[in-house]
Amino acid sequence: MRQPFYKILYVQVLAAIAAGILLGHLYPHYALAMKPLGDAFIKLIRMIIGPVIFCTVVTGISSMGDLKKVGRVGGKALIYFEVVSSVALAIGLLFGHLLHPGDGFNVAISSLDSRAVAGFVNQPEHLDGLGGFVLGIIPTSFFDAFAKGDTLPILFVSLMFGIAVSAAGDHAKGMTATIERFSAVFFSLVKIITKAAPAGAFGAIAFTVGKYGIASLIPLFKLILTFYVTAFAFVAIVLAAVARLSGFSVFRLLAYLKEELFIVLGTSTSEAALPQLMEKLERLGCSKAVVGLVVPTGYSFNLDGANIYMTLAVLFLAQATNIHLTMGQEATLLAVTMLTSKGSSAVVGAGFVALAASLAVVPTVPVAAMVLILGIDRFMAECRSLVNFIGNAVAVVVVSAWEGELDRSKMNAVLHGERSVDVTYEGVTFVRTDEAE
Repeated sequence: MRQPFYKILYVQVLAAIAAGILLGHLYPHYALAMKPLGDAFIKLIRMIIGPVIFCTVVTGISSMGDLKKVGRVGGKALIYFEVVSSVALAIGLLFGHLLHPGDGFNVAISSLDSRAVAGFVNQPEHLDGLGGFVLGIIPTSFFDAFAKGDTLPILFVSLMFGIAVSAAGDHAKGMTATIERFSAVFFSLVKIITKAAPAGAFGAIAFTVGKYGIASLIPLFKLILTFYVTAFAFVAIVLAAVARLSGFSVFRLLAYLKEELFIVLGTSTSEAALPQLMEKLERLGCSKAVVGLVVPTGYSFNLDGANIYMTLAVLFLAQATNIHLTMGQEATLLAVTMLTSKGSSAVVGAGFVALAASLAVVPTVPVAAMVLILGIDRFMAECRSLVNFIGNAVAVVVVSAWEGELDRSKMNAVLHGERSVDVTYEGVTFVRTDEAE
């Protein structure tokens, strides 16, 4: 029996987003008070991300059995991330040159007040160099990684523990079984938390519109439109081509992940849908091992939306302040942004911090110019997060296909609208697929 439309999660989230926009526009004072709803939902999700990553990675590695395979999968994922991220950076520059979003502003640098962005520039997250970044991956203690909630340290601890469990062989079988049971409980908790997604999306959107106002979009509408057009082109051309070469449709994948996409849209952070993404990709036919390795790694190393945003934003600021960038300076910009985007958390505002770090390294465009886009950055965060999320979903399926760890019959059944029914008989589970109603 088909579920009533008002009980479908993505319908609820979409309605909540519309209500949040309306409240923010009509009653901004009340809308600002809704911020705790969005913050609470994101904190609930971040609370569960660490255990979900740990359980998935450890059980995935132990199921592989061969540690060489772990290295091979990780190596392929990193190569994919670097290639696609480079394309995203280049596309940001290309569309910036084609559409010239900053032309006509003619802003005098001397008239800019950098105090508004000083807090972003002074954040040390990206300014410690490569050595600081690497050391930041290693937590102070085993439990410190989970206490802070940063994805990379959690992934590092999980990888080390998974390798140790795999090396222990038969002695650790009980440990693996216990972690699998914990995994089932944590994913059950994810389902409970996800029911609060409409409230989280409502609070986050209402606050954003109430604080900045829809009217704040008008002066910089060309930049916002350019960014959204560029992001759409990246998904529709680059990711669609990558998906097609791997034997699936990116648009069917987006339809399959529509609930998660609306959650990301409402909360402006791809972290809000990380656990659900891992679960859905396993249901799609990707192996648990590949999902466990690629998704958490991608959340720090495969930020396609942030990459597009950074190069496009720098070019916009240069055009708005009448600064000419040479080909050499643009090449340097590509190299720097490739580094500063790594390890950038998927939370709101991380892209703006990474942009500040890039301008600090390439001072041709002054950091003070960032004040021009400070007011509208939140409205571009949704698109950044959506593209980051989509890019990581595509990456998992592609790496699974490369590894021969993709159940194509299951994937085709799911993406083409069939539903799977698990039937257990005398301890054996059979899967029957029927056409969706």
